[in-house]
Amino acid sequence: MIRRILKRILTGTLVLILSIIIMATIFTKVSPQFGGSHSSADQERYRASGHYNNGKFENLISTELNAGPKVILGWMKETIKGIPNREPAHALPIEHVDSLTLVDHDRADRLLWFGHSAFLLQLEGKNILLDPMLGEVCAPHPWLGPKRYSDELPIELEKLPVIDAVIFSHDHYDHLDYPSVMKLKDKTKAFYVPLGVGAHLRSWGIEPDRVHELNWWETVSHEHITFTFTPSRHFSGRGMTDRYTTLWGGWVIKGSNRNIYFSGDSGYGPHFKETGEKFGPFDLALVECGQYNMRWHDIHMMPEESAQAAVDLNTKVMMPIHWGAFTLSLHAWNEPPTRLIKSASELNMPVITPKIGEMILLDHLMESGSKWW
Repeated sequence: MIRRILKRILTGTLVLILSIIIMATIFTKVSPQFGGSHSSADQERYRASGHYNNGKFENLISTELNAGPKVILGWMKETIKGIPNREPAHALPIEHVDSLTLVDHDRADRLLWFGHSAFLLQLEGKNILLDPMLGEVCAPHPWLGPKRYSDELPIELEKLPVIDAVIFSHDHYDHLDYPSVMKLKDKTKAFYVPLGVGAHLRSWGIEPDRVHELNWWETVSHEHITFTFTPSRHFSGRGMTDRYTTLWGGWVIKGSNRNIYFSGDSGYGPHFKETGEKFGPFDLALVECGQYNMRWHDIHMMPEESAQAAVDLNTKVMMPIHWGAFTLSLHAWNEPPTRLIKSASELNMPVITPKIGEMILLDHLMESGSKWW
């Protein structure tokens, strides 16, 4: 009798596991969230980049992802144990912006932060979106990822003005968001992306002539503004089998009178100093500072390294990004800016920490923000 019950339990468990595997496989095949595939012609272009081998892009220096069973088990143990203050206890203060405010201005250069790594940059009369992940959940399905801290955005995506350019740093879900792209694609003139990411956008119905793929150190002009794609130390992928199949990096955005750096995601490395030597000094550097852990130290900087990266970049002012919207690691949600400011002070690096939705005037950077968290 007991043997028969155990057999039924084992059979039921195996059937359940097999069903989950089958459903997951079907989901990855039919859901548009996972993006496009890469043709042989695409892969030939990637090979010409100089850092694409055996079907994968490579970092400039040795980089360990650390995603083995031991790391995953340690993550699960800490998660079950619980991390104090891992999410905000109360709704975050958000400044709301109406659509008229965004179009009715005297062409002043300014920046609006949506939280995490998403920005609207208004530069010399152009509207430029940086990593516009403006969705509620950064995952291929709402059940699979953490929800945004805030129920509202500073302004809803549909109310944004016509966008001259959208820039993506890489294809992870907390940076490249399918629902946001679908809402943006008919109001955006051009998309600038790393090599390989164009396949996703084209599969989502964006015409090839609006999609511009760049290699590291490559520069393209958008009228009188230039975008240069720079190396970072990270990885890519939207599914279980496509890791490293698209490139990742940061961006230099240079106008007539402004020079801005946007880090994307990165572990610390010599590429920051090289970028500063080639393209600095910068007026403002938007530098990753959040979702770090020593288990994946090579691909996400610790706050102290973020401060040093800003020094390496030769920037006048820095702003910590990649925090304030989602819980993707095991530290307190508001720990990143606190640790960063301490280290930046020791390095004499000015830091701004604006509220989400606060309009940051590039002529008056140091008037932005406070310890609002």
